[in-house]
Amino acid sequence: MLKQVFPYGEKDSPLEGTYLDLNLHKQASAGDVFIYANYITSLDGRIALYDEDLGEYAVPKSIANGRDWRLYQELAGQADIMLTSARYFRQLEKGKAQDLLPVGSGEKYVDIKRWRKKQGLKAQPDVMILSNSLDIPLAALEKVQDRKVIVCTGSTDQAKIGSLEQAGVQVIRVMSSMVETSRDPSASPRGYSLASQFTLSLRVTGKFVRQTLIDLKYRSAYLIAGPEVHATLLKNDCINELFLSTYFALVGGKKISTLLDADLPQAKTLKLLSSYLDTQENQMFQRFQYV
Repeated sequence: MLKQVFPYGEKDSPLEGTYLDLNLHKQASAGDVFIYANYITSLDGRIALYDEDLGEYAVPKSIANGRDWRLYQELAGQADIMLTSARYFRQLEKGKAQDLLPVGSGEKYVDIKRWRKKQGLKAQPDVMILSNSLDIPLAALEKVQDRKVIVCTGSTDQAKIGSLEQAGVQVIRVMSSMVETSRDPSASPRGYSLASQFTLSLRVTGKFVRQTLIDLKYRSAYLIAGPEVHATLLKNDCINELFLSTYFALVGGKKISTLLDADLPQAKTLKLLSSYLDTQENQMFQRFQYV
């Protein structure tokens, strides 16, 4: 059972269904998309530690747990599409991913699949990969052939783009824009090199992702990528809500990731919508709105 500590005065409730009844797939205004993110963090703010064997950051095993994973699945159940990164597919190729993208198989999640069917949703959410490097293992993509896969990128690597398209992936490139580079005193008497005065900025932005989702008629998008993608969308105010599981443990470590490993133009305020205490697993589930 979960104890609802905010809003106040609510009775204890079972874990199952806590998030599934939020109807996040119906929250978007007409012609818009509702984007929500989800993370689990330790009490000292770690969402990931660097895995030397994997060569990637991964969720600490000490805080990962099945009850949080159940709510992760419930959030996935309400998504038209899931937003992730190439890193997930590199982990999947090496067998190091937390699990295959939801909605999961087996009796534990059959109610979520039934719920999706009743709501008129596809059996599985589509997948959008945000990647400027296109370092995406094709073998890992074979594991998600049961859904549409889209890649948003700023890359101009035609070989990688061609390989992805041959694998059935829809590749959508960011439109280029001109940005001024920094001064180089050695380049010319004026401090500028004519050849490098401007450079093409070809990185995926939050605005581009949101508009692409709208153009493709998606209504709900579930962000499950790391802090870099989180920051990309947050810088353009393109996320609506955050679901945060806080596990009551101190993990430590020096090579870490937090919710936001990036600078922001200004601090982002969040409004607490709900908070549940899970005494069985020593953690708290909170829902926030970006304001």
